[in-house]
Amino acid sequence: MFGLNKRDFSLLLIVAFLALAAPFILNPFPEGSAMAQFNAGYPDLMQRLVIFGIFAIGFNILFGLTGYLSFGHAAFLGVGSYAAIWMMKLLTMNVIPAIIVSVLIAGLFSLLVGWISLRRSGIYFSILTLAFAQMSYALAYSVLTPITGGETGLQPKYTDARILDAALEPGQQPRANLFGVEMNDGFELVMGNWVFTFNAGYYIAAVVMLIAFYLSIRIFRSPFGMMLRAVKSNQQRMNFTGLNSKPYTLAAFVISGMYAGLAGGLLVAMDTQVGAERMFWTASGEVVLMTILGGAGTLIGPVLGAGFIKYMENIVSKINETILEQWFAFMPDWLGDFMVAIIYPFIGKGWHLTLGLIFMLVVIFLPGGLVEGGQRIGRMFKRKQPQDNTPDASKTPAE
Repeated sequence: MFGLNKRDFSLLLIVAFLALAAPFILNPFPEGSAMAQFNAGYPDLMQRLVIFGIFAIGFNILFGLTGYLSFGHAAFLGVGSYAAIWMMKLLTMNVIPAIIVSVLIAGLFSLLVGWISLRRSGIYFSILTLAFAQMSYALAYSVLTPITGGETGLQPKYTDARILDAALEPGQQPRANLFGVEMNDGFELVMGNWVFTFNAGYYIAAVVMLIAFYLSIRIFRSPFGMMLRAVKSNQQRMNFTGLNSKPYTLAAFVISGMYAGLAGGLLVAMDTQVGAERMFWTASGEVVLMTILGGAGTLIGPVLGAGFIKYMENIVSKINETILEQWFAFMPDWLGDFMVAIIYPFIGKGWHLTLGLIFMLVVIFLPGGLVEGGQRIGRMFKRKQPQDNTPDASKTPAE
């Protein structure tokens, strides 16, 4: 169905279910309970989970299939964001034109960067992409300030001359919308002590993520995807056969950049504030971590990696010393203080330390990321197939 085999279609259905049921899945604990700290079902975080999932899916098309490691993909995220915000300032607050233009502009910029960077491979390619990203950040931060707003960034104002929108009253705040449905529209469902939030902006981003995920499956299973795997396997041998790999790697780079631009446009649609920090090298490193942590070269791995890191960034980072003291209040004072002293360096502002340790363990013991971990667990619980009466292969003569 939809051009997918049974296994891929089942995977798409699983991702769709997880995305649509996220308000329930991410709010497992009742409000007011000690464990409510770990609930993540609020709109801002859910939107970031799916948007950075798109970012990681696109990066995986380049890195997971071709093996080319880019350290500068945040440049396309930032370019897409700036393109989207200018569409909202000049044309309309409707998110559709902003998203379309963000994808197109990011694609053109990635075509330029890829055409230059792909003249080299390995670490030299990675350094070239990092250089482009840092130059883009410097331009946005201090040189092209009339276009980018510099360190203060850009946001829509009521004085902006939007061609397709009606004029706003002085002081009225422009709001991103989809044909009149504002991104922050939604409602809460109260069921006992549980509160589930359903947000229009999240579901719009989730639908876009599902489309992006579906397209990535088609790319992975296409002859084009097979050529990219050949590049990753042995590009030199592929060239010796007479096949020119450059058009394929450039196409993968541009597609990956367009995914990043799409994520940048959606970030603006959800939060109409753009700054140069989106192009900094740490943002490029984050998407690398997402992809490797989830499972480079797998379909669902980047989505899992993005969700895991954003969850830690927004939930684990908010656990402070006071919350730890409440958790261990039932213990004797000396033991509670000891537990707080041991755990505190790994949460709150130290959540990066926890992430680093987890990343090290995954790289050492699970090279395939969280996907490999899930597969190992699945094999552990999988029932053994009943043995048949087929003679042992070692005792059967070869045909």
